[in-house]
Amino acid sequence: MILDCISSMLERCSTPHSTFPATDLFNESWMLRLVLEWFSQHPEVAHPLSVPSGCRWYSEALLPSAFLQRRRGDKFAEAWTHADGVVGHFEIGRDRKRDLTLAPAASCLKVVEAKMFSKLSSGTTRAKYFNQAARSVACIAEVLKRADSSAAAMDALAFFLLAPREKVDAGTFSGIMTVDSVRAVVGRRVLEYDEPRDEWYEKWFLPTLERIDIRTIAWEDVASLVQGHDPEFGKELAEFYEQCLTFNRQARTRRSKR
Repeated sequence: MILDCISSMLERCSTPHSTFPATDLFNESWMLRLVLEWFSQHPEVAHPLSVPSGCRWYSEALLPSAFLQRRRGDKFAEAWTHADGVVGHFEIGRDRKRDLTLAPAASCLKVVEAKMFSKLSSGTTRAKYFNQAARSVACIAEVLKRADSSAAAMDALAFFLLAPREKVDAGTFSGIMTVDSVRAVVGRRVLEYDEPRDEWYEKWFLPTLERIDIRTIAWEDVASLVQGHDPEFGKELAEFYEQCLTFNRQARTRRSKR
């Protein structure tokens, strides 16, 4: 009964009878969950976002940082990073709620960030330049370190950004979604940190950066691929995406007028 009630409210959220903002449903988080669930049901489809047999996906995992707080009032520290989506061989919640731990003999770890019209975050409270791309790749290196797993042993290691085609073509993310940018930003973070991180940088971060696939993918390309393999679901996915664009544009316009 409760699930039926929730379903009814969701079905009304894009109508004049909605009881909550349409963007609570039509957003990048739910779009990503739909996409990753579809790929998990079609492991035979080759794509950067594929979920190979034996792998899983999870939304809103927590990734550890090499720069976590060591003492109260640590002015250099940062918190764990929220990942919109993760694909691979891992466990969730081993030590704390939603934390990600690489599984033994893991060979796949892909972290996915999803956007509609917002940009990647530019930094953290204590490191304004430590942008979301650099931070995510650094967290991936820390995940490998904690599992004592070599980046070279991974069959798939990636940080992907999903965004609308118009934002991708406009170059919104091109400045920070590069190996050179990530290397420079993480290198600066290591140098400015008040405790040595040289060993972590040399042994874990640089090998991760050498192996990792960093790329931006347009939502439209994913929807088109899904529709080519699964016309019925693909059509509904494309319609859901259009609703995401519509309601998020409206929300952005309202915010700009305040």
